[in-house]
Amino acid sequence: MTHILIGYARCSTDKQDLAAQKGILASFGVAADRIYTDHGFTGTNRARPGLDQALAALREGDTLVVPKLDRLARSVPDARDIADNLAARGIKLQLGTSIHDPTDPMGKLFFNILATFAEFEADLIRMRTREGMAVARAKGKLRGKKPKLSDRQQQELRRMYDTGEYSISDLAEVFSISRPTVYRTLGRQAAAA
Repeated sequence: MTHILIGYARCSTDKQDLAAQKGILASFGVAADRIYTDHGFTGTNRARPGLDQALAALREGDTLVVPKLDRLARSVPDARDIADNLAARGIKLQLGTSIHDPTDPMGKLFFNILATFAEFEADLIRMRTREGMAVARAKGKLRGKKPKLSDRQQQELRRMYDTGEYSISDLAEVFSISRPTVYRTLGRQAAAA
């Protein structure tokens, strides 16, 4: 049976830095070559290559070390699933300085409370983002993606299509756009008419 510390760190955007989390893991005794990371992945996304690698590297008797629970999961079911899977494999989970003990009722309660707060925080972030987008949209600052063709090009595309001499593929090639863009443009032109 091994007793190796495997670390995991995650940040949600490419602009964030993992140095602080790596420093915390190193201070807990995790070797630099045993720290797995995900950069630009949210905690709600379960398909994270760094987490998958960390989980695959763990053996019975090892410990998965995470600076905070919200770095591991952003939902109660996901956190429970990961913790239960680790416990079933005989692997310990260290959250910051404390080791999660799934057999201790108080430890279980504390873990669930932390997972609930992580999920609550993720929900707040989503809600604030939606509110911010609604305000920006109301002010006319969030209009969606700019059309690939100018108004004049869209009118010309419609005129050419109406002649019946050009197929959708021909129009896509002439205007250097994809077939779905041709269909969207024609749909917008039809709706405007």
